[in-house]
Amino acid sequence: MKHLRVLEAAGIVVTRWSGREKLHFLNPVPIRLIHNRWIHKYAEHQVSALADLKAELEAKTCRQTRKRA
Repeated sequence: MKHLRVLEAAGIVVTRWSGREKLHFLNPVPIRLIHNRWIHKYAEHQVSALADLKAELEAKTCRQTRKRA
């Protein structure tokens, strides 16, 4: 419960009461802001490398199918 209080104080988790139940939901806005600030700059290189790999593999497959035809 201590961890939930910390996340709630940071605005990452939103708490709602439904009768006697205490429901916790993730708030996507601060999570996206954290992603954009800390993770995005590192993930961008990996995504571009995967896109290049995909293009290269598709071109190779296309060349192989042309040779067979």
